Amino acid sequence: MSTESSDTKRFDGDTWDLASSVGATATAVAARRAMASKGPNPLIDDPFAEPLVNAVGVQAFIRMMNGELETPDDDPAFSPQRLSEGMAVRTRYFDGFFLEAVGAGLRQAVILASGLDTRGYRLPWPPGTVLYEIDQPKVIDFKTRTLAELGAAPIADRRAVAVDLRDDWPSALRANGFDSAQPTAWIAEGLLGYLPPDAQDRLFDNITALSCTGSRIGTGYVPDIPDRVRKRGRELSERWRRMGLDLNWSELVYDGDRNDVVAYLDQLGWETTVRTTPEMYAHNGFEFPADPSAAAFGDIRYVTATLGSRS
Repeated sequence: MSTESSDTKRFDGDTWDLASSVGATATAVAARRAMASKGPNPLIDDPFAEPLVNAVGVQAFIRMMNGELETPDDDPAFSPQRLSEGMAVRTRYFDGFFLEAVGAGLRQAVILASGLDTRGYRLPWPPGTVLYEIDQPKVIDFKTRTLAELGAAPIADRRAVAVDLRDDWPSALRANGFDSAQPTAWIAEGLLGYLPPDAQDRLFDNITALSCTGSRIGTGYVPDIPDRVRKRGRELSERWRRMGLDLNWSELVYDGDRNDVVAYLDQLGWETTVRTTPEMYAHNGFEFPADPSAAAFGDIRYVTATLGSRS
């Protein structure tokens, strides 16, 4: 099997498309959403994931999406069933977060590091909902153009904001019409580990500064992710090499101590609720995998937070 190469070493100001570095992780996530959307009893419904992955053109992800990869007997965590169930848990959580927010009357939403997220095109957004998607310019351009070529139209008033989250994204958001006087639903899905520790703090500082009472955050984080990557990053990278992708996951995650997400949001005035991955698996009727490396990298804390009064 030939191996596709992707330069992953991070540096300040690095950029990427959907076949390289952090962008490749967005394509991997979309491939798993496509897997979970297939079959007679699909776990989720994302009709745009498969054509987007095909358009990116990374063969390892296309083969994974189509169930064409052989899973070694000693690697059960990478079976199609496990990959689909894990992504179904994550997708249902963030879908539900947005649906609950708009059900409570919120009509402004932001997806941070939107990647190949298609919620703007597939969720039943109420009329008048404005959805902002923030990501690297190459990523924003590719997804917008590809979905338009497929004839897909967003259901919400989708406003793409092409800016790096390490830069002054709040100004770019305001320039596209963002109203900080309106309660906002924010999601940061699969993002935090790919930010430097100080940028993670600034992200939440900026969200708080842009939010009014009643705003909500949905996010997920892996506790002690740099330590987990150091211990098992080589093992995970080897799994991807078996699938034909030369992607060094340990080089994608920034090292260094970082603040605990829940504690940091609490001190900023957010009221937080946390659910563990095993709890979310049980909630969805799935068995949490016993494989230790799957648990190490899939041990996501799912966080929902609401901003209280600042009076």
